[in-house]
Amino acid sequence: MRSFSSSLVLPPLLAAEVPHVTPAPPSSATPSVFAAVDLGATSGRVMLGRVGPDRLDLTEAHRFPNTPVRLPDGLRWDVLALFQGVLDGLREAARSGGVASIGVDTWAVDYGLLDADGALLGQPYHYRDSRTDGAAARVWARVGPEELYRTTGLQHLPFNTVFQLASAAGSAHLGAARTLLLVPDLLVHWLTGSIGAEETNASTTGLLDARTGAWSKDLLGRLSIDAGLLPPLRAPGDPAGTLLPHVAAYTGLDALTPVTTVASHDTASAVVAVPAIEPDFAYISCGTWSLAGLELDAPVLSEASRAANFTNERGIDGTVRYLRNIMGMWLLEECRRTWERQGLPTHLPTLLADAARATPFAAVVDPDAPEFLAPGDMPGRLREYCRRTGQPAPDSQGAVVRCILESLALAHRRTLRQAAELAGRDITHVHLVGGGSRNDLLCRLTADATGLPVVAGPAEATALGNVLVQARAAGLVGDPPAMRGLVAATQHLRHYSPQGDTAAWDAAAARLDTVGPDTVPRSS
Repeated sequence: MRSFSSSLVLPPLLAAEVPHVTPAPPSSATPSVFAAVDLGATSGRVMLGRVGPDRLDLTEAHRFPNTPVRLPDGLRWDVLALFQGVLDGLREAARSGGVASIGVDTWAVDYGLLDADGALLGQPYHYRDSRTDGAAARVWARVGPEELYRTTGLQHLPFNTVFQLASAAGSAHLGAARTLLLVPDLLVHWLTGSIGAEETNASTTGLLDARTGAWSKDLLGRLSIDAGLLPPLRAPGDPAGTLLPHVAAYTGLDALTPVTTVASHDTASAVVAVPAIEPDFAYISCGTWSLAGLELDAPVLSEASRAANFTNERGIDGTVRYLRNIMGMWLLEECRRTWERQGLPTHLPTLLADAARATPFAAVVDPDAPEFLAPGDMPGRLREYCRRTGQPAPDSQGAVVRCILESLALAHRRTLRQAAELAGRDITHVHLVGGGSRNDLLCRLTADATGLPVVAGPAEATALGNVLVQARAAGLVGDPPAMRGLVAATQHLRHYSPQGDTAAWDAAAARLDTVGPDTVPRSS
């Protein structure tokens, strides 16, 4: 395991010491190949997207693990290893013939701090670290949860950036910091030397005004957060710079290769690639998390929306991703990691086949119960939850998987119905994208639970959305409907019609309402 000092200074290969160069405009000689740097919770990869009038395809240039590091002061992301993986991926891209531009997307909320010399002050904390326990109460003592929501429109999650900063108040690192960069912005900085905050990711911090799309100076002042820490905002499609000389030398890419600002929140990129060619659609971006909701033109900041814990995060072209986080496939993947340690089978197709044969609705859980957030013995936690709520505990691996997938389908149903009601919108069909779209049983259960047709795919929606924003900046594709039309025309999609027992799903949904905790904060 790599060890780190309290003040982590980047080695010369990584140091951003050279001013960036204004990117050159695309030329007719520029290949229509774009590098999508896409980092998820367990792995990162560099994907190459080829775009033409009737073409949109991806190939994987390089994949690398994303393994958090448990240090004495908490759980951290090994962002240096991630950046090295990015560099190695871009080197493979150069060997494949070069790229027209590069875009970076990752998860949200987590950040790195830079000191006055541009040195990274320690590895970024992982959002699953427990240091934010109790931090929300300190924020609400200054700005109540109702007012915080009216300003930011952000759902309550205990690890939102605003709560992470509250947990860091008074620390030596925060005191020495001069710049805060969310993880994708940090990687872009190391590639180009430029400083900025991409707006779709910035909207997850709890510091952005949901109406204006600007940093909330009033909120920053009342929370004693130095506004100078936060960089200028960038929109998807904006140029971020070109490669620093040492990055170009290591990767073999042209130093004038542009880095394009994409929708750097991975969910925002995934929504770009939702293959919706008809109106009145809902989406579920399903991976480690399930992000279920609607695309709107304006935020919904009502008290009812806050009480239902919906978020208003920014998408491309001023759109709003009105959604709620659901724990997602994290539950199943953490079960598989536990079973692997125990020497039990973990082959996913076999587990899903066993789940399909298991008794329906034997037990349901609220995927967002706080005991499911941290890593650990997930099968044991699921069984304990069932016992605590008066339900039979699943007694086999297949029964555990069935419980998880039915509970996720019920959470999808509940979330989409609430979103439609709160936003005053109709939903006629659901697009399920991301890795979960490969899970045939989950897709079928979601169609049955919601009573709506489900279109599954593309599985690589995030990387495709990343590529499409770059291609649009290069003038190769048009507006979002054109992007989505290209996805629909070129990607393999599967269709599911609801066929389940409606009464049984209604009964299961009612049971979920009785066993799920109320975790939405109130000031009284």
